[in-house]
Amino acid sequence: MTVKVKAIIGSTSSTSFNLKLVEFMKKRYAGQLDITPVFINELEMFSVDLESNVPANVKEFKDNVKDSDAVLFAVPEYNFSIPGALKNAIDWLSRGGDFTIKDKPAFIIGSSMGVLGSVRAQIHLREILSNPSLSPALLPGNEVYIGSVHEKINEAGELIDEGTVAFLDQVVQNFLAFYNKNKAVSLV
Repeated sequence: MTVKVKAIIGSTSSTSFNLKLVEFMKKRYAGQLDITPVFINELEMFSVDLESNVPANVKEFKDNVKDSDAVLFAVPEYNFSIPGALKNAIDWLSRGGDFTIKDKPAFIIGSSMGVLGSVRAQIHLREILSNPSLSPALLPGNEVYIGSVHEKINEAGELIDEGTVAFLDQVVQNFLAFYNKNKAVSLV
């Protein structure tokens, strides 16, 4: 069985390394994960004034994420935190009472040109996702911080650093085991 994963791309850049990583993962793990990138570029800024009449692009975004078995967050680091566009998208996911990602299996990857990858952004993201209106079932103990990513991806967008690929392979296997365990528990 292939797990249907919606990958929320945390960057709005057309040259995003995190998007390239998701595209790499989509190809590499095609037999195990059916990964579809979900873009946040055009989402209306969250406002309680809009909650009773949710913009069409926000409804489409939430429906897209909801229509998945699992969620992958691909997060860059901007000024030691997550990008504002990603925070905005998450704010929308937390509202409306439909609990779009609550208890949905999820994992996080992140990269940056700096040596720490996106460690600080991921710390903030995990804190934000702990909100009871969000609270996906996050894969524990498998933090993916890809530092110096510009040296690990070739011009074709392929991850070429063997150690990073091997680590990512292990994280995906760990996620699949985590997903299957959560699925078995929810059936009981």
